[in-house]
Amino acid sequence: TGGHQHRGNGDCTTMRLSVLLSTLCVQYAASFTHLTMMKHMATGGRTKGQTTMWGQKRTGRNRNRDGKTLVMMPQGTPMVPWQPPGSDYAQFVDIYSRLYRERIMLIGKFIDQQEANQIISILLYLKKEDPDKKITLYFNCPGAELRPALAVYDTIMQCKETCDISTLNLGLATGMASLLCGCGTKGMRAAMPNSRFLLQRVGLERPFQGQASDIGLEVSNMKKSNDNMERELAKMTGRSVTEVRNDMKRDFYLSSDEAVTYGLIDHVLVPKTKGTEIVEYKRDPWTGRAIPVTDDRDVDLGNFEGTEEQRYQDQKGGGFGGKGGSTLPNGDDGNDDDDDYWEKRIS
Repeated sequence: TGGHQHRGNGDCTTMRLSVLLSTLCVQYAASFTHLTMMKHMATGGRTKGQTTMWGQKRTGRNRNRDGKTLVMMPQGTPMVPWQPPGSDYAQFVDIYSRLYRERIMLIGKFIDQQEANQIISILLYLKKEDPDKKITLYFNCPGAELRPALAVYDTIMQCKETCDISTLNLGLATGMASLLCGCGTKGMRAAMPNSRFLLQRVGLERPFQGQASDIGLEVSNMKKSNDNMERELAKMTGRSVTEVRNDMKRDFYLSSDEAVTYGLIDHVLVPKTKGTEIVEYKRDPWTGRAIPVTDDRDVDLGNFEGTEEQRYQDQKGGGFGGKGGSTLPNGDDGNDDDDDYWEKRIS
């Protein structure tokens, strides 16, 4: 019995070693397969020589003629440093958040419900933070849905009660974006010289399904919203609702100068050597149209003045116009208001 028990223990030990070796072989095979796959993915199935040649070609693409590595533009939202007040260290934030801290908003996306909610929340926060400080809105917007844009419009009009709203069209303001660009504070609505405005009525944002009566109600509601938009645009530009409705029967394009004439904005920013120059407009008394103001005034050459005491080179005493001495006979000081000297000379 003891011999059989000894052989049984030896068989168990052998079986355990076999299982352990099998497990190690499986793990090694799995690791080797994983490493092979990773190497294949890294080299693209090429040999060592092909990989070296391909790496040299790829490196050459990212270098300029001088052999220096090219600096690639960021693919995502640019990050800029910003130092919080009272902090000794700066932190990186996205550039749009940095602009928000300066009360500047760049509206460059199509304004749907989500984008409108974001714009409204930022405007409300800026108004709560400082009710009297100006807010600047930059537009390069491809368009907007009617109802979300009207919500943004109402929010801007509420903010105008306490703070100034400055608007600037950078490139294109389409549809409701034109209305938003024109709802700023009077005198602070501007556009770049090559910017464009497109005024148009807005249709259904998305296909609507349902009963015929429900479709009729949706169309009627959309028409009322467009009528409200036309009334607000007429109030903004000082024109009649009929004239605005006739203009918007088709797509109504306006250049920056035409937008000033139409009353949508106030002035055009014309670039110059340093900074920007504002083109001023005035109303024509006969036609009522806005026309550019030309500067026909005489050139101001300034005042030809010098120091109180003038001398010629190392001359001692007063010179022309001086008080320290006189070079005229009889000790006269050369004052033009003193007529005694000239009377003596004539006599």
